[in-house]
Amino acid sequence: MVSTSRLAKVRARLDLPTVRRASGLLEGRHRSIYSGHGQDFDEMAEYHMGDDVSDIDWKASASYGEPVIRRFVRDSNLAMVLAVDTGRNMAATAPDGGSKAEIATFAAEIVCYLARGRGDTVALVAGDAERIVQIPARGGTEHMEMLLRRAEAMLTLDAGPSDLNRLMDRVLTWFNRRSLVVLITDEARPRPEHELGLKRLRTRHEVMVIQVADALPTTFGDRPIDDVDEPLDIPEYMRSHRTLAEEARTAVERRRADVAAMLRRQGVEGVTADSEETLIDALIDLLRRQRRVRR
Repeated sequence: MVSTSRLAKVRARLDLPTVRRASGLLEGRHRSIYSGHGQDFDEMAEYHMGDDVSDIDWKASASYGEPVIRRFVRDSNLAMVLAVDTGRNMAATAPDGGSKAEIATFAAEIVCYLARGRGDTVALVAGDAERIVQIPARGGTEHMEMLLRRAEAMLTLDAGPSDLNRLMDRVLTWFNRRSLVVLITDEARPRPEHELGLKRLRTRHEVMVIQVADALPTTFGDRPIDDVDEPLDIPEYMRSHRTLAEEARTAVERRRADVAAMLRRQGVEGVTADSEETLIDALIDLLRRQRRVRR
């Protein structure tokens, strides 16, 4: 029933000003991706190497003193691709004590909710080292509900290890039309071995990265802790050691800085979410920063 659907629940959690703000920022990016030879004039812009010479407005260029081009909004809805890392690391514990899978699913729900409101289509590529699923881009509530259920069912502790290169390769080989790719993974990724794949993805598509944060093993006192990727029990006396706790925080900060530096090198905006409560504002900030990126 629509009244109990995922997208209806997302609507109930987002106040109207938030929806308007997010939709407006998404509209700005929609126009930046699909500027071209359409019906509606968008803006005058400086000519850059690679732009179509036929777009140069010579009269305006003479007045401006350098070449400028006329941009139009292409008559097309935005194609969006949810690329979801379903490695077992995504079912681990988040900093708020909940499941990282719940935060990742909520991020996907918000993206689908905004896309549906704009009439955009959404596709899904979800996978890990052992399996991969792809669902073609379509619009409408029923399609997006199905897509979300499929992704959530894959976010389990018995999944295979993460394989981000496989996920990005599938997006590259499957989608020829320039799209907005929303990559949902964890804060440890992309790693150095993923940079070339990220660079290739970025040359063909616009890319946003939503990273779900990991809980520190020193956070939860004497609760039993196991590593998801490598089954290893971490004794309580080690987790409560002040020096080790500080070293763990420092390592996480360094890792986040390294990932952020990689994303900057490739012209990709990213955000890290610690909980469902912080995710909404984080996504608004991500959309705002993404809109400012010059293409």
